[in-house]
Amino acid sequence: MHASQLITVLDGQLNDLAARIDVQGQALVQQSRLDPLLFSTRGNRLGDYLSESRATLSHLTSAVEQGRTERVAWLAQRLTDQMLALSRELATQKLRQERPSTAPAEDIYARLAECQDYERRLQAMIRDRDSLRSAADDLPRARRLQQEIAALEGPLMRCRQALTRLEYQIERRERGE
Repeated sequence: MHASQLITVLDGQLNDLAARIDVQGQALVQQSRLDPLLFSTRGNRLGDYLSESRATLSHLTSAVEQGRTERVAWLAQRLTDQMLALSRELATQKLRQERPSTAPAEDIYARLAECQDYERRLQAMIRDRDSLRSAADDLPRARRLQQEIAALEGPLMRCRQALTRLEYQIERRERGE
């Protein structure tokens, strides 16, 4: 697919997404549910994130005009990921509105314990693979183990972010907010 065709397709998909967001309305959300590595926006409306996606499309168009192929590929992937994230969030809006936003305190503590257990297991898996990697006597096996370690670090990071959010919720609850 030629770059100009790619931009046309992505622009059309972004416009379709914008129409779906407009139909559903601009409901406020309590906190951002979209990946902070994917969006720099910290708004509380999907329209705020849509605006950032439009800016990404604009940057993509500029990169195509400048002939920066590596930048085009990166921006196209980023825009696609942003649109997928917005679509998922849009699809779950109704479910989120139906579900009460505050959970009983016991649930938060149970989720905290589960996350802490999950974090310990991930750390143990990383340590095990790291010790196997350092003892590996052939390069392909060491590389494979290093890839496994890198793959485990993503879930570990997300787990730690969840732990931080849960600890913040508990702290707020204990202060009576």
